[in-house]
Amino acid sequence: MNRPPGAPAPARPSRSAFGRAGEDLAARHLEARGFRILERRFRTRDGEIDLVAADGGTVVFVEVKARSGAACGRPAEAVDGRKQRRLLRAARVWLHRHGATEGPCRFDVVEILSRPGEKVIAHHIADAFQDGGTA
Repeated sequence: MNRPPGAPAPARPSRSAFGRAGEDLAARHLEARGFRILERRFRTRDGEIDLVAADGGTVVFVEVKARSGAACGRPAEAVDGRKQRRLLRAARVWLHRHGATEGPCRFDVVEILSRPGEKVIAHHIADAFQDGGTA
């Protein structure tokens, strides 16, 4: 895209706006595949879960990672052990509050890749990590 000389660059969305847009896209992506979104941005003192969804009878805790490029690696790589432990603790709180401690659950990641001038890509990684019982 060419701008006239001296024209300002288009404004970039704030990180929070970019993240919310990524979560919205991830929710639509999952809904198109038959998931039902149960909750967005569930917060506890231990952490936040971007999306809680139902995939049939399974509760799915979804971490959304949006990136505007691949310079820092794949977005899912940011869901490291520390982040996983925070998600596990928050998921346990959600399950307890909703009386859903007996049913199956899993942890998914949705990567959102948004490169200027290209189509935005959503990549769903089902069962991205397991609850090792250490959180």
